[in-house]
Amino acid sequence: MKNRIKKRVLYGIANYQEIVLENGYFVDKTHYIEKLELSKNQVFLRPRRFGKSLFCQMLECYYDVNQLDDFERLFGQTYIGQHPTPRHNAFFVLQLDFSIVEPTGTLKEIEDSFNLTCNLRLRKVVNQNQKWFQDKVSIEVKGKTSFNFQSLIMFIQEHKDLPRLYVIIDEYDNFANQLITGHKEPLYRELTADDGFLKTFFKILKEGCKTGAIANVFITGVLPIAIDDMASGYNIANFITLRREFEQMLGFTQTEVVQLLDEVYQDYELEPATRSEVEEVIKNHYNGYHFVTPEGEALYNSTLVMYFLNQLCREKTIPKHLIDLNLKTDISWVRRLTASNPKNTEEFVDQLTLHNRIAYDDMLLVEKFNLFQFFEKGFFPISFFYLGMLTLRDDFYLKLPNLNMRQIFVEYFNEIHHIDVSTRYAEMMQGFVNEPNLEQLFTGYWEKYVSQLPEAIFPQVNENFYRTTFYELCSRYLSRWFLWHVERSYPQGKSDLEFVGKYNEKFAGLRWVIEFKYYSNTALKKSKTSIKNWELLEEDTLQIKGYTEGLKKEYPEARISQFVIYCFGNQGFRVFNGE
Repeated sequence: MKNRIKKRVLYGIANYQEIVLENGYFVDKTHYIEKLELSKNQVFLRPRRFGKSLFCQMLECYYDVNQLDDFERLFGQTYIGQHPTPRHNAFFVLQLDFSIVEPTGTLKEIEDSFNLTCNLRLRKVVNQNQKWFQDKVSIEVKGKTSFNFQSLIMFIQEHKDLPRLYVIIDEYDNFANQLITGHKEPLYRELTADDGFLKTFFKILKEGCKTGAIANVFITGVLPIAIDDMASGYNIANFITLRREFEQMLGFTQTEVVQLLDEVYQDYELEPATRSEVEEVIKNHYNGYHFVTPEGEALYNSTLVMYFLNQLCREKTIPKHLIDLNLKTDISWVRRLTASNPKNTEEFVDQLTLHNRIAYDDMLLVEKFNLFQFFEKGFFPISFFYLGMLTLRDDFYLKLPNLNMRQIFVEYFNEIHHIDVSTRYAEMMQGFVNEPNLEQLFTGYWEKYVSQLPEAIFPQVNENFYRTTFYELCSRYLSRWFLWHVERSYPQGKSDLEFVGKYNEKFAGLRWVIEFKYYSNTALKKSKTSIKNWELLEEDTLQIKGYTEGLKKEYPEARISQFVIYCFGNQGFRVFNGE
């Protein structure tokens, strides 16, 4: 039997040809090419780092007439390579990336950047296909894109024996979004004006589709705002983002992650005993996205999974930092979107940090929206859904999808409320590493973190708030030694918080299951029991016992402990060993 060649984790690579050439891991999504051919002029939106650019580049390789000889090399091992459609390698392909367009300066400077970006790609199409164009089409790099694009389309239209043009536009809204979030509304209105260069471009695109010179158009982006403002210029857009058959086109399913891990563990000879722990970490931090229906299978952020695997294969251990620094930059979207009204910002962030849910209007989700709605408080949930920071919880509420996003929002919560999480915790964390004691650790959290909270927060706090902020603080200092699970599922329900000693560190095998119970100041007063005299309630013991019994079956060798933490408004707390 021929030995398998070890594959490479090519994190951050959006070039399909490079992934094939460098023998990189690739989750096969090519069967969606068949589905896409059943309709035309698709617009597909997904958050950043969900693989849009790679998918666009894959489409270019599949449809480009110049890459026919490379078809077997590029697609032989994929679904579409074994089930090719008649349209493979049948078109001229114009792939545009609008994220390259520089959104600074005057409208004229933006137009110049747009023209240069598009004209260079148009010239590439012409130069690579000279056997058809035979120097009869000339692209002026410093000219107007509208003129060059129309010239190309007219030539194709007039010569029926030529391949048609397939147009791919990646990040169509990138430079427009930056104008909006930079609060440059007048410039944005100029950009999308009826006589502006952008709408003119899309009018030409529409006309090319109408005449048949353009065979199809595939557009990706993050937000639907620019499409709405350009609707009169390109009203043939087929908005497939919220259609069930395309929900899993980008992002990884659970099955795809399991198959990917199978390959990685085999190629890099990772210790099989670590597999379940690694799977749990990936699921907690990168899974949880529902874009179409909350009842469907949750999706993983594909790029962040590859970020994790890249470090896992290199270091042979779970990385200390599980959040890609590029993801943290997304909080700048929060700041820019909410900067005009600090009170709205505070309410929005508080709601998600405290309750991890926020109401949304389903009609706003499925409709295209415009500039005037974008900064309205009621529209924040929709904007953040498209940005990938919120996901469907049910038909009425959105939520933060995973631990990564919870951490990011707690960080912003701390920033808004001026809570120090950096300079006063070293001694308590060092003491915990020397001798783990949950009660002492939580005491330090209460004295040093909770004491900084503004008084207005306490009427709103709940057990979700305490477990989330406690977890976030611990993860800042103890990630070398521990992992955490929040709301891990068991047959009896979901645990609140779990400490898990990393398999390669000094606390390997340690697993603490923690249940949080919250009583308001009023409820404490009604109980007629002081915090000092509070006792562990039997129903709470039974609840957490159900979780630990399930855990013992999964990890019979683990050192499992169970705890119940009662939090009483802002009055105090009690930590009980539930055993």
